[in-house]
Amino acid sequence: MRNPLQKIPWRDGNRLDLLRSGEAFFPALCAAIDEARRSIHLETYIFAWDPTGQKILEHLVRARARGVKVRLVIDGFGSQEATGRLAQACAETGVYLRIYRPEPSGLMRLLRLSPRRLRRLHRKTAVIDRRVAFIGGINIIDDYDTLPIDTGPPLPRFDFALRLSGPIVRDITLIQGALWLRMAWRRRANWRAFYDRVRHFVRRLHKRLRAASPAPATGPSRAMLLLRDNMLHRQTIENAYLQLLAGARHRVLIANAYFFPGRRLRKALADAARRGVHVELLLQGQPEYPLQYRAGRYTYQDFLDQGLVLHEYMASFLHAKVAVIDDHVMIGSSNLDPFSLLLAREANILSDDAEIAQALSEALDHAIAHDSRRIQSEALRRRGWAQRLLDTLAYAALRAGVLLTGRASRY
Repeated sequence: MRNPLQKIPWRDGNRLDLLRSGEAFFPALCAAIDEARRSIHLETYIFAWDPTGQKILEHLVRARARGVKVRLVIDGFGSQEATGRLAQACAETGVYLRIYRPEPSGLMRLLRLSPRRLRRLHRKTAVIDRRVAFIGGINIIDDYDTLPIDTGPPLPRFDFALRLSGPIVRDITLIQGALWLRMAWRRRANWRAFYDRVRHFVRRLHKRLRAASPAPATGPSRAMLLLRDNMLHRQTIENAYLQLLAGARHRVLIANAYFFPGRRLRKALADAARRGVHVELLLQGQPEYPLQYRAGRYTYQDFLDQGLVLHEYMASFLHAKVAVIDDHVMIGSSNLDPFSLLLAREANILSDDAEIAQALSEALDHAIAHDSRRIQSEALRRRGWAQRLLDTLAYAALRAGVLLTGRASRY
């Protein structure tokens, strides 16, 4: 099998710290912002105007008051409820704000229906002083917002991020800068010149990403930055999963919030289970978005028939997008669904750090043992006709959505 990751450089000499949920991520991010001396660049899909979002903004504003250059990039759809207030606050304080694909206002939201509006900035990255980076699946939103559990002590969203230092930070800095410039170029009236500049910059960026990084080593870990976009990296994250699954020998443990994989991933999971690999999935049990949840549940029986073990996380919202495949670990923003794999801008970290793999495995195993329920064929068959109908309709609706992408053959 041809190595689909051959052209993507591994970076040695990094330090990786696993952060679980916003309870660990937000204090770490705020501490890094408070230590910034030169620059901060934060990208996120959702920036909510809630206590957590306002706290992060306060730290950014204080950094700007110290003379730090602060850039904030938000997605126009994911952050649409906070866009106006964020724009005003940033304009008043000197924080640079750019909005990725702003949503049309008023009736234009209904009239301007286009698959292009589904191409969102879904990655979550932050770089401070080009020295420390954060990457994962955690949005800037309160962990306890709209929790589905009203009994017992509340638990935060089940999600993960990494704090990184070392040569890998340079790669993340480059992709942030590329998008920042691209968003500025889109405002130009000369589209031919715009695309020429994009192509030229992307070629230079690709060469720089492949070049050896001069950044000093800060730890023992090896890591690789995996991207998904609509230019050079259309299938990079999916190909990475396929390669890891093809080489899996012992265990595959995946926690994914929106699990609706294409045919190649479905086949790779089934093939691994057929070889005797223990394949275990931890999925949403408390749905934030019922359509995606029910569409995914429609596929459960097929996975069970192929020998996979499925669990639903019941203690809170599961928002993780992580995997441990033998001795490799994947942490980032990409779900295994058509939105992430066909349309959105995503960023994942792949590493073979044994300590991170063990820590993530232990966290997932604990969630499976204490906060989840195992999906059994008998329970699926006992669903009433109304539940079956809803799952079927949700599956059909999501399949119809895939048709709009023009890439339905992959699903």
